[in-house]
Amino acid sequence: MTRDVDVSIVIPVYNEEGILREAVTELLAGLETVRAALDAPELTFEVIIAENGSRDATVELAQHLASERSEVKMFSLGEPNYGKALRRGILEARGTWVICEEIDLCDLDFHHRALELLRHGDADMVVGSKAMKGSSDHRPMMRRIATRVLNGMFRVAVDFRGTDTHGLKAFHRATVTPVVEKCVIDRDLFASELVIRAGQAVRVVEIPIRIAEKRAPAINLAKRIPNVLKGMVKLTYAIRTGRKL
Repeated sequence: MTRDVDVSIVIPVYNEEGILREAVTELLAGLETVRAALDAPELTFEVIIAENGSRDATVELAQHLASERSEVKMFSLGEPNYGKALRRGILEARGTWVICEEIDLCDLDFHHRALELLRHGDADMVVGSKAMKGSSDHRPMMRRIATRVLNGMFRVAVDFRGTDTHGLKAFHRATVTPVVEKCVIDRDLFASELVIRAGQAVRVVEIPIRIAEKRAPAINLAKRIPNVLKGMVKLTYAIRTGRKL
């Protein structure tokens, strides 16, 4: 029988051969600082690489990492679908707490602060906000504008009360899994639907984060717009009516 772990870190990846090994290796090494900051040397972690449709050597690299390090697990979805990969990674996670990361961030400070809140029962989900007061967002201007526009659309369409839906998040797995299972959108907006629905069902706390990407986005922002708009229509209908479009 495989022993459960304390924290599962789920990282969707797509065409990341350039930074995958370095990012995962740095993350694993940095988890020692998280244990120290939490004064929890016994805390155990697993890292789940959720590969989705890569056309480069990402799959092979992820397989090698999983064979080299017992803490690393991976699966290959076979299609480019961020939301579907993230959802599967969450549902396969064994940890008491789950952290949803981005391969170009791996923000250990967020891990520390989020786990502090979760372990003390002060939240069921912690969202790392790029847009709230105290945050520091060093992404290109167009990506920062896109975040503001998207969150504004959520506020109008589904009465979203937070400041950010897409990016780093951590939560108590048993509490939030029913919310994950209720989500109906995949691709770009699954993460947003998860945060929006969680805000209606469990205790969600936002904390500011500092963000600076390690590389240019794997998918061009302009190419994502049609799918995001279609997803927005489906998401609004699903949340407003309780039915899938």
